[in-house]
Amino acid sequence: MAAAAATGGVAPGWDCHVHVFDAHTPVRAGHYVPRAHPLDAIEATAAAHGIGHLVIVQPSVYGGDHRLLMQALRAGGGRHRGIATADADIDDRGLDAMHDAGVRGIRFNLVSPAGHAGDPRAALKALAPRLRERGWHVQWYVPAERLADVAAWQADAELGRGLPFVLDHLAGLGAALAPDSPAWAAAQTLAGRGAWVKLSGWYRLGATEPYAALHDTIARVAGWFGTRIVWGSDWPHTSFPPDRLPAYGTLADPVRAALGEAALHAARVTHPPQLYDLPKITQETA
Repeated sequence: MAAAAATGGVAPGWDCHVHVFDAHTPVRAGHYVPRAHPLDAIEATAAAHGIGHLVIVQPSVYGGDHRLLMQALRAGGGRHRGIATADADIDDRGLDAMHDAGVRGIRFNLVSPAGHAGDPRAALKALAPRLRERGWHVQWYVPAERLADVAAWQADAELGRGLPFVLDHLAGLGAALAPDSPAWAAAQTLAGRGAWVKLSGWYRLGATEPYAALHDTIARVAGWFGTRIVWGSDWPHTSFPPDRLPAYGTLADPVRAALGEAALHAARVTHPPQLYDLPKITQETA
């Protein structure tokens, strides 16, 4: 209660990966058709678990149509942050409007059928100078075998210099990943050069609830990334029918089991404001 009071009645926790959907925004063909899941429903669910800040990630099915994302960010009154898609041809006026609404990064989705269709390196090269100017980061949703590519782009001064990289969903290091896979070394390299990782997306990683198969990987990844880890629910789990959704409160359990309560608190309260440009919350809850 004291922490919420210190932030104007907003709970200090962050859920760093959610998606907002409605029934009217056109979707790209070839992937899922989302059910409506409005911002207020996510806010209510998250608030019951001490979460007052959301990072709203543009869904792949909406492509470059950011109207719903912008609407949700404005409705949040500055409490939330957004991640847009990687449209290299967007003009500075469009980027500034996104920044004012709360967008703090772009996302390359190299997994979903409706994800990024072009050359991510070329798009990043075109966007990188303007992202640096605005203090944004680049979020990567890639299969584990593409981590080496991401590491190479991070090391390229023209692409990665001064531009934080954020790896979605445990960097794609799934339960079935071979112990000798080069992806492990690539993830460690990315961490050593300052990348962040989201502890999220358990069901995408070949594990089933309670996701015990990922506990060792979570611990290993946390050892590499240190204070550059954040937690996300990946709500509302688009691959699940409504009657089979996991309970929202259980989605932090793998982090709690692998790292302990203090590390979970840091991933949900202490670390996110540093990445998402909300320093006031860091000062009031540190």
